[in-house]
Amino acid sequence: MNRLFLLLFLLITFKTQAQSSALKLADSLFAYGNYTKAIKAYKAYNSPKDVYDKIAKAYMAIGNYDEAIQNYEAALNANPTDLLVKYEYAKLLSRNKKFNDANVLFNELISADNQNPNYYYELGLVLEQQNDTTAINSYKHAYDLDDTHQKAIYKIAKYYLVKRQHDVSLQFVDKGLQSYANNVELISLKALNYYWEQDYRTAAIWFEKLITLGESSQFIHEKLGFCYAQHYEYEKAIEQGIITLKFDPKNTTNLYILGQLYQHIQDYPNAEKYILAALEIQNQPLDAEYINLGTTYNRQKKYKEAIEALQIAVKENPSNETAQFFLVNSKAAYYENIDSKIKVYETFKQKFPESPYIFFADQRLKELNDEKFLKHD
Repeated sequence: MNRLFLLLFLLITFKTQAQSSALKLADSLFAYGNYTKAIKAYKAYNSPKDVYDKIAKAYMAIGNYDEAIQNYEAALNANPTDLLVKYEYAKLLSRNKKFNDANVLFNELISADNQNPNYYYELGLVLEQQNDTTAINSYKHAYDLDDTHQKAIYKIAKYYLVKRQHDVSLQFVDKGLQSYANNVELISLKALNYYWEQDYRTAAIWFEKLITLGESSQFIHEKLGFCYAQHYEYEKAIEQGIITLKFDPKNTTNLYILGQLYQHIQDYPNAEKYILAALEIQNQPLDAEYINLGTTYNRQKKYKEAIEALQIAVKENPSNETAQFFLVNSKAAYYENIDSKIKVYETFKQKFPESPYIFFADQRLKELNDEKFLKHD
C-alpha cells in the first residue's frame, strides 16, 4: 500500500513539474517574441483558466484581435474579480471600437477602485469616441488623482485650446512640462496657443523647440515659416517654405506663398519660378495670382511676359481694375512708340472713368505728353 501511495505521489509530482515546465516554456516563448508557438504551448497547459489572459496577450501581439477578445472574455469569466484582466480587456475593446462594452467595463473598474487615474483617462477616451461631452470630466478626474498624468494633461489642454481659452490651456501645458519638459505633444499645444493668439514671435520659439527635438512635419514648417514672415524674417521663412514643399511638392498654396516670400527679398527669378509653378498646377487660377506674376515679370523688365500674365488675370476677372491698370502700365513700358503708350492710358480712362487709378493715369499721360512735346521740338 505504501508503495502504491509513493507511486501516485511521484506521478502527481512529475505531472505537476511537467506542467510547470510547459508553462515556463510558454512564458519564455512569449518573452522572446515567438507568439504563435507560445499560444500553442499555453493551449496545451492543463489549466486553461490560468492562461486565457496570456493567450489573449499573445494574440494581440500578432494582431489577431478577435481571438484576443475571445480569450480575454474567457479569462474574465473564469476570474471575474481580476481587475487587471478586466482593465486589459476594456482597453482592447476600446481600441477595437467596441465602445459601449468598453464603457461598461471602465465604469465597473472605477466602482471597484475610484482612486486609479488611468481608469478615468481610458473612460475619457471611450466617451470622446462616443461624442459624449462629459469626456473632459473623466480627464479632469484623472488629473486630480495624478497631476503629472501627461496624457490627461494633453487632453485637457487641447480642450481649452479648441475653446480658445488660451490662458487655461497654457496653465495645463506648463504644469505638464514641469514633470516632462520634452513632451512634444504639449510643446505643440504651447506653440499653437501662441500662434492662435497671434503672438508669432513666441510661437516660433516653441515650433523651433519641436524641430530641435526631432519633430518635422508639413504643419510645423508651414506654421514656423508664417511666424517668421510676420516679423519680416523672410530668409528664414523661405527656408521653412522649401522644407514644407518636400512633404507636398505640388501644394499650390505653399508654392505661391514661397513665390511671395521671394518677392519680399527682391529675388524675382525665384518669385517667378514658384508663382508660375503654382499657377500651372491650379485648375482654375485666380486673377490675384496672375497679377502677382505680372508684377514679378515687370520688376525684371520682362514686359512681354508681364502683359501675357496680366491678360490672363483680366480674363479671369474682367472687372478687376487693378489687373486692367497694371496691364496698361506693362504695355506702356513695353511699347516703343510714344503714341501707343498714350493710347493705352486714354483707352483705360474711357473704359473706367470712375476708377481710383484715374489719378495715376492722368499723371502718366501728362508725363508722356510732355515727353512727346519735347521730342517734337
